[in-house]
Amino acid sequence: MDRVDGLGLEAEVRARVVEPSGEAFRRLVEVMAKLRTDCPWDREQTHESLARHLLEETYETLETIDRGDLEGLREELGDLVIQIVFHSNIAFEEGAFTIADVLDDLRGKLIRRHPHVFGDVEVSGAAEVKSNWERIKRGEKATKIYEGIPKALPALARAAKLERRTAERGLAPEWAEEGGVLEHLAEEIGELQRELEQSKRDPGRIEAELGDVLFVIVALANRLGVDPEDALRRMLERSEARIQTVERLASGEEKTLESLSPDEWGRYWEQAKKETP
Repeated sequence: MDRVDGLGLEAEVRARVVEPSGEAFRRLVEVMAKLRTDCPWDREQTHESLARHLLEETYETLETIDRGDLEGLREELGDLVIQIVFHSNIAFEEGAFTIADVLDDLRGKLIRRHPHVFGDVEVSGAAEVKSNWERIKRGEKATKIYEGIPKALPALARAAKLERRTAERGLAPEWAEEGGVLEHLAEEIGELQRELEQSKRDPGRIEAELGDVLFVIVALANRLGVDPEDALRRMLERSEARIQTVERLASGEEKTLESLSPDEWGRYWEQAKKETP
């Protein structure tokens, strides 16, 4: 294949991906510009008013991924893209930046942070790619240790990022090293248990100890390479599916969930676990 630009993109790749997507993106930007001109609702929107829509579309996209719904993912990714184009159009009107600026900034960032692809750096695998990314990112601008981690993230996701960032800087406590997390988790559970055993419970202390337990679990998830937010979300999906199975089985015997005996619950739940492992 002929190399056609300085980034080493083959002509076949450009023909299949780059040019068609560029034209489709241009048409989308034109539609957004017309909506901002001619649609009363779109004209009224601001960065602030659109913020909740961006969050909602992100969660809807995650849901299609969890379901393995590729048709749904195609639609939801489109909804996410229009949010980006919408915000960029507003910024253009305000004289702040354009969608081209957003894309050029992103392109430059991807090139800088992938020197093993666009330069002569050699890497041993994905772990070193990630390490290089973080190192290059830190070198691009002086940042405080937790800078850039949004407080609006769900608590589990934010905790995971905070804990990873601390570990990447070599500042993690000794218990967070491999092999020590489970021991520390047992210690934190013991502290929570002692608070629960107090004759006069202190809700504030209980909340604090439970928070410590949750944070150590997040650290454990990081050591295992598991995203705790994803793990909990998928567990909830399984639980919901199993409850729905129990409801179906109970309904088949003309019973309600509330009327089930402990033995019936156990029998239905075991069946539900077989259907939704």
